[in-house]
Amino acid sequence: MFDLPNDPKNFTMPLGDHLDELRKRLILALIIPIPLAMVLFLFSDSLVEFLLEPLQTVQRNGGYPQQVQVLSPPEFLLMKIKLSVIFAIVASIPWIILQFWLFIAPGLYPSERRFIHVLLPGSAILTAAGVLIMYLIMLPIMLFVLMSITTGVELPQELLPITPPGEVAADAMTIPILEATPEAVHLGQIWVDSNTSTLRLAVESNDTINHRILSIPLQGSDVVAQVFRLTSYINFVLLLLLGITVAFQMPLVILLLGWIGVVTPEGLTSKRKYALLACALLAAITTPADVVSMFMMLIPLYGLYELGILLIRILPASKVGKPGPGELEH
Repeated sequence: MFDLPNDPKNFTMPLGDHLDELRKRLILALIIPIPLAMVLFLFSDSLVEFLLEPLQTVQRNGGYPQQVQVLSPPEFLLMKIKLSVIFAIVASIPWIILQFWLFIAPGLYPSERRFIHVLLPGSAILTAAGVLIMYLIMLPIMLFVLMSITTGVELPQELLPITPPGEVAADAMTIPILEATPEAVHLGQIWVDSNTSTLRLAVESNDTINHRILSIPLQGSDVVAQVFRLTSYINFVLLLLLGITVAFQMPLVILLLGWIGVVTPEGLTSKRKYALLACALLAAITTPADVVSMFMMLIPLYGLYELGILLIRILPASKVGKPGPGELEH
């Protein structure tokens, strides 16, 4: 695909040409992220909704208000710009890595390039796996546990005597309590959803077939209100994503250290207890400051450590870097 020299000794250039080539690659690396960020800004509302979905699911199931707060006029706009830039950079990582690779590849022997052919796809696969695990499993569990902690702080409940049967006043208003949303509703219908502790009302909508449903969380005896600031929540998710992305590169770091002879499978196996301690420290550094997040990160981290040992066994340097027919050996 790219015309790279078989012998890097035949590909030499002065320092000035190296700097020009570096400048060229930096410019090319920015060609994709900048316009992509502009395009993503048009869909930034969907990005916000995507990141809020796990929180809203936990809020809905726990009967909390499905809202986040914006405390200043430019906050939402700045958050949309921030998300557009971050998602553009993440989506452009393959292109950015390609430009970096094209800058250094001419100085490597073909056998040395094969190591990159293992590391780059492996990094992409591990990153994608980490993001999926974080979004689908770790984040919902973290939110559920962290939000459940505050439910123990309660005010005294307000209790009233039960009206004896047959003595309900004629003008008393009774709202039905349902365990599920009705399949069909009429305009103005009102009910209490017992699963989410919300008061729900059917109102008009632009749709000629369906009514719009409004909901109001019913206040219980909790002292702490579970309403989050948008910026704080998004930063929490992005920090977790960054920690996951970095942490899930551990097998490749172990594999690289094995290739250069720093570690061996036997040595790593004998030091499992120290590896567990190191994983705990890394989990504490790469996650928000709470115990739940740390333990949720610790479990996959140690699994990645074991994966690194397995990779060294099945992909030794002698196998990956073996020169092919007609290739020079370094």
